[in-house]
Amino acid sequence: MRTPVSSIGGESLAPFTDMVREALAVPGATLRSVAERAVDPETGKKLQWTTLAKIKNGESYRHDKWIVGAIAAATGLDPVEVRKAAAAEWVGLTAGDILGMSTPKVSIVVAYQPGTKPEDLPLVKEALKNLDLEDATITVTEESHGAS
Repeated sequence: MRTPVSSIGGESLAPFTDMVREALAVPGATLRSVAERAVDPETGKKLQWTTLAKIKNGESYRHDKWIVGAIAAATGLDPVEVRKAAAAEWVGLTAGDILGMSTPKVSIVVAYQPGTKPEDLPLVKEALKNLDLEDATITVTEESHGAS
């Protein structure tokens, strides 16, 4: 996931909102034109332009799962990346391969608070032990794609 950067430096505290703002910053984009594409593929629910405006402006709105799908459809972004951004913004969790154990065939993703270190994950270590993987090396990996 591209790590959004706030205007004051550091990681953005509102990566989901930033995705919406970027979609609306495209020349010719309007709240209504982006909302026309904001249809959740699972439920068929359509995001209203007024809710899109609330997201853009950092106002309160209902955090429903289908909204994530609608924003992914409206922005054309990978739904997994949009879900990660929503999780980071809505509940303060980051999701990624903090264990450093994913392979091309298997992804191990753990949700964690930013700044977490492997030693801060005793339940994950216990789960690995139960899978006979207690010798696995746990490393924290952070994706860095630069600021944009």
